[in-house]
Amino acid sequence: MSRTPTPVLIAGGGIGGLATALTLHQLGIPCQIFEAVEQLKPLGVGINLQPNAVRELYDLGIDDTALGQVGVRCREWALLGLHGQDIYAEPRGLEAGYRWPQYSLHRGEFHMLLYRTVVERLGSEAVLRGHRVVAYRNHETGVSVQVETREGRQEFTGTLLIGADGIHSAIRAQMYPDQPPPHWGGTIMWRGTSPGVPIRTGASFVGLGTSKHRVVFYPITPVETSGLARINWIAEINVDDSAGRIKGDWSHAVDANEVVKHFSDWDFGWLNVPEMIRGATEIYEYPMIDRDPIPRWQDGHVVLLGDAAHPMYPTGSNGATQAIVDARILGRCLLDAGVTPEALQRFDAELCADISAVVLRNRGAGPFGILNLVEERCNNEFDDIEEVISTAEMEEFMARYKQAAGYAIETLNAAPATLPREIGQRVPHSSGAADYE
Repeated sequence: MSRTPTPVLIAGGGIGGLATALTLHQLGIPCQIFEAVEQLKPLGVGINLQPNAVRELYDLGIDDTALGQVGVRCREWALLGLHGQDIYAEPRGLEAGYRWPQYSLHRGEFHMLLYRTVVERLGSEAVLRGHRVVAYRNHETGVSVQVETREGRQEFTGTLLIGADGIHSAIRAQMYPDQPPPHWGGTIMWRGTSPGVPIRTGASFVGLGTSKHRVVFYPITPVETSGLARINWIAEINVDDSAGRIKGDWSHAVDANEVVKHFSDWDFGWLNVPEMIRGATEIYEYPMIDRDPIPRWQDGHVVLLGDAAHPMYPTGSNGATQAIVDARILGRCLLDAGVTPEALQRFDAELCADISAVVLRNRGAGPFGILNLVEERCNNEFDDIEEVISTAEMEEFMARYKQAAGYAIETLNAAPATLPREIGQRVPHSSGAADYE
């Protein structure tokens, strides 16, 4: 069944897809989102939005009032050793000198904020739920997609297709039918949220332990009258990867005791890890996976974005951030080159190689690589960290990562806006003759 062509089709209604839709709306380009899930719910646990993403959200009109309803401003990023000793800490967001804050928030609540904003601005018909894009076909002047629904398979046509359909992207699989399965390096993660008292600054992101055995935790809600906040936590262990994935059933709920047995003696007084784990209503097990980078994200009138383009380990806390930045840079390319394959070529040329390098850097532990250095040099046994690794060396390590990931302070603060906030609502069509009003 063929439908009236739409300028831009978006496969996937996650963070990347919704941010793209809001950007296109800002540009005056009609779009249609296809989301496989029939009922969107605030699923998931905590994520962080780095200042470069928050800047883009501000320019989309999503401000602190909205973000403050789904998260808190992060003030510090800290690493602690296996015995709770300080290794490294640095301010984050406004405290670090950025012009924009960093937010720690609940992924699902943030997702629903974006969805509500899309519905308010574009209308509820802009998101077709229960519609899974399973295939595409390039034509001389556009693209058609095959979409599976409860009623069967339907066809839609458009000028461009944005594949924002996640790590198991059908769009990417068609571009690269021989791609290997997701890469797993042997790390198992358990994730949950529990009530707790925020430590240090009260809004600190803390990594505690070693490169192969650690917990990461940070608040994602303000402190309530009870004195407690909702603490997002991730518990990780590294196991033998010689046989590949040791289980076939990933992303499933587990009992707290399954996790606690790996952290049974992690009670530091100021933090009781077993108690924190047992405080979670639900705990889910995930593999830490990504995919090998691909040489191009574009195929004619089709381009990948977000996790479909560059699924990465969460060690840098920049997966959602990069999806938002992707959407905005794509918007700038469309503003400059029109709704054309040339715009997709510019987007691919600007981001693919650099972000593929970040994927591999995260596979190498990202900013948590400092823990690798400590482990190599002293097996996590130290009284004074300066005798193991200097603050200057750690600061340089972090600076290199931030530069690669696109949120070095001086560079970001000095950078012009990706898109002007007030944009004329006219972007040329691929023919060069018609404009979208």
